Amino acid sequence: MDSKFLPDRWYNLMADLPQAVPPARHPLTHAPLSPDDMAMLFPMACIEQEVSTDRYIPIPEEVREIYGIWRPTPLRRARRLEKALDTPARIYYKYEGASPVGSHKPNTAVAQAYYNRVEGVKKLTTETGAGQWGSALAMAGAFMDISVDVYMVKASYDLKPGRRLIMQSFGATVTPSPSEKTEAGRAILAANPDSPGSLGIAIAEAVEAAIRDPQAKYSLGSVLNHVLIHQSVIGEEALRQMDELGVYPDVVIGCAGGGSNFGGLAFPFLGEKLRTGRDTRFIAAEPEACPSLTRGKYTYDFGDVAKQTPLIKMHTLGHTFVPPAIHAGGLRYHGMAPLVSLAHELGLVEARAYHQIPCFEAALQFMRAEGILPAPETSHAIRATIDEALEAKEKGEERVILFNFSGHGFMDITSYQAYFNGELQNYTYPQGLVDDALRLLPNI
Repeated sequence: MDSKFLPDRWYNLMADLPQAVPPARHPLTHAPLSPDDMAMLFPMACIEQEVSTDRYIPIPEEVREIYGIWRPTPLRRARRLEKALDTPARIYYKYEGASPVGSHKPNTAVAQAYYNRVEGVKKLTTETGAGQWGSALAMAGAFMDISVDVYMVKASYDLKPGRRLIMQSFGATVTPSPSEKTEAGRAILAANPDSPGSLGIAIAEAVEAAIRDPQAKYSLGSVLNHVLIHQSVIGEEALRQMDELGVYPDVVIGCAGGGSNFGGLAFPFLGEKLRTGRDTRFIAAEPEACPSLTRGKYTYDFGDVAKQTPLIKMHTLGHTFVPPAIHAGGLRYHGMAPLVSLAHELGLVEARAYHQIPCFEAALQFMRAEGILPAPETSHAIRATIDEALEAKEKGEERVILFNFSGHGFMDITSYQAYFNGELQNYTYPQGLVDDALRLLPNI
């Protein structure tokens, strides 16, 4: 792939939104956060990006050189899938599985590790759901000579040993969460010794570990503004690649858990729509078992179960929400990125929730047509893409669809084994339990 497609700047949607993102707030005082409040967790460069309204932010040359190991990632047309669906739609996908760890996550992991190293940080703590983010930060830590401690959601720790081994191979320490290593973990285990864990719990442990260690900072793989800014390299490349092909998407699709891969592809195109009026639709595909956009409340909430993180305004199911152990572990988060949440509130982004069995069916249909096994998370975007292509067929419309193939599934093979063994179940989270979690939201 021609390196001319690799941008030298990230895109920031905050420059083009018609309404400002509500400020993050202090978890105790509820006052708007100052940079000093955030400095305990993040390097100053990321804090500055978190509140920046600059449209473009330069990519440091060292980060760009590392991106060059796998970027630009391929933009491919799924012609065989189009033929299998007998659709007039043209389906394109951005293949983020081309990264060394097989997902989009290194786009921000490398940037965050770089900024922490520049600030003299010796250790990073983090959480991971399916293990994609943990693998990416472990790799970035190895590149930047920073040690990495990962708290991995226990359900995924047990279901996805391959990703755990990848993290350990890069030199990271991996702990199943909830654990006995932190007060937050011990409290959860005391209440529920068999807890499958959640991203909210794992975040609480990672944040606590960072706060206790003066040599450490915390690193987050999704949700926050600076993370989505780093991920915009996906969409910036795709804009250039599609322009080279002389096509432009009518629909842009990504799976959505915390919002990083959806925003990474969609936001540069959404910026084009906001500036030029292009008629592009945007679809965020989330799991029915953890439906923050489709059934959550748009309000301030904590990012973790222990209420240590800043309060951010987002679509949330409540910080105490613990989703079932579905196989799309990277989508098991109670909240959605503030930028994605606001775009949804403004009617700029459509949200759809899917059960896991039809998503696995879509993933296998894609694999049998195109030859790549998708991650369970990515299968949600593929389900939405197939539905869009079939609707185009029904209406006799030519429709250009672009989706983010956020990661391959070669490390998730046990999830497919469960599917073939008939062990998967569709799960709709009971509204009563959602309501119970929402009753514990902070009063702001």
